[in-house]
Amino acid sequence: MPIHIEDLEYLRFGGTPLLARFYRPEGPGPSPAVLEVHGGAWTSGDRFNNVAIAEHLAAHGMVVLSIDFRMPSAARYPDTVADVNFGIRFLKANAERFATRSELVGGLGTSSGGHLLLLNALRPRDPRYASHPLAGIDASLAFAVACWPVADPLARYRAVGERGNDRLMEAHHQFWPSEDAMAEGNPQLILERGEPVEKPPALIMQGTADDNLTPDMAANFAAAYTTAGGSIAFHKFEGQPHAFIARDPAAHDALRALGLITDFIRHQTG
Repeated sequence: MPIHIEDLEYLRFGGTPLLARFYRPEGPGPSPAVLEVHGGAWTSGDRFNNVAIAEHLAAHGMVVLSIDFRMPSAARYPDTVADVNFGIRFLKANAERFATRSELVGGLGTSSGGHLLLLNALRPRDPRYASHPLAGIDASLAFAVACWPVADPLARYRAVGERGNDRLMEAHHQFWPSEDAMAEGNPQLILERGEPVEKPPALIMQGTADDNLTPDMAANFAAAYTTAGGSIAFHKFEGQPHAFIARDPAAHDALRALGLITDFIRHQTG
């Protein structure tokens, strides 16, 4: 299916715009809509990280808004989470412009972007996350897709420390004020603490050769989400590394993952 692509501004801080890339399939809509949040250890990357995912979804009849957001040194936790929260609300508030409906808007995040998305899925109305004004719209999601997410940043911090991964350790230090913050803004521990949360239908995946995460991070989150009463599908990809879709979008497992994401979104949005 042919798609239309454009870049636009969705938020501004002083003279600095935050940009988004909008992918739209042909046709009048309304279409399912995905707010896409890139990874990069909270400190790098941009709206072009997941072009392969966005183009695939758009080619299969979904609108996608892939957003940039503030990163260290401009912002850290929880301000970065607030940018993503606003991105969700911006998409919902402009549903007609983007050929969708607000009740069809969900989210997809990869790696640290998966962490940012999961926090907003669980806590869409947290006043810290919803701090950018946009009256009458909340960031609740119709669905959440988390691809190899940092669902437990404290566990990841400790694991990369043991492995001597200085790059990821430094990223944690740049983004997080403290280990206490890593525990507070922690999707896994939020569920284990029994906090009151939203629980949109979710899909989570991780490769067994992912050395950026603990081996059971996605499985542990899926188990905690189920225990909390949420509906979640967990898929494990044997031998696949971190960010395996972007590494080779034409590979068998990448195509299988893209198919699972597409089918899940279609199912959740009718």
